[in-house]
Amino acid sequence: MGDNMKIWDAVKQPPPTALREIKGGRLAGKTDINPQWRYQAMTEQFGVCGIGWKYDVIRVWLEPTDGGQVVAFAEVRLYIKVNETWSDGIPGIGGSMLIAKEKAGLYVSDECYKMAITDALSVAMKMLGFGANIYAGLTNTKYSKPTEAKAEKAKPEKDPNMMTDAQRRKIFATAKEKGYDKDLSTAIMIREYSVSHTSELTKAQASDFIEKLTAGEGFPKEEPPIEPEQIPFE
Repeated sequence: MGDNMKIWDAVKQPPPTALREIKGGRLAGKTDINPQWRYQAMTEQFGVCGIGWKYDVIRVWLEPTDGGQVVAFAEVRLYIKVNETWSDGIPGIGGSMLIAKEKAGLYVSDECYKMAITDALSVAMKMLGFGANIYAGLTNTKYSKPTEAKAEKAKPEKDPNMMTDAQRRKIFATAKEKGYDKDLSTAIMIREYSVSHTSELTKAQASDFIEKLTAGEGFPKEEPPIEPEQIPFE
């Protein structure tokens, strides 16, 4: 079993440099694999393309869909040489959009067949274990189930002595009642307590400021402008 899994284990996890987060569309937040990594890994495992591994394009074809969109498909057979013996053809079918509906209208791709063949090769190489951890859902990818949410980044613990969110909301609500807008009340806090950012205020300072606002202390109605990064995130 060890020899049977040798290639699989060597290629099941792509390096971080081969992974790319998808930024937009219905796959936003998932991860895609750089096809160039597959070709490099195939070369490392079997040798130069055409000598240690090769493929045939069996056919390419088009399928119309709704709204004037057209999908290009490709079917390939992938071959590898092991101990000077060529394997049977490993099948793969992939697709890419020839005509896609976008916000600006229909878009025609002149690379659809190339991309369809690349996709088909990835399907065939998957049978050898290439990117197996990705397809198995061990990484959040476009192949993960919809219910598999990306792990939330751990939020740093907040110092219990620092101003709370409730105090911050109370400050801005009270300031508004007294005729101070958000920027002005922030500027006053920064000046009053000699801090560079309102997040540096302690609970005690926040309580003190709330008391001063409530008591109607005569803070100036104009203050020097403050930098945007000094305004707390809401």
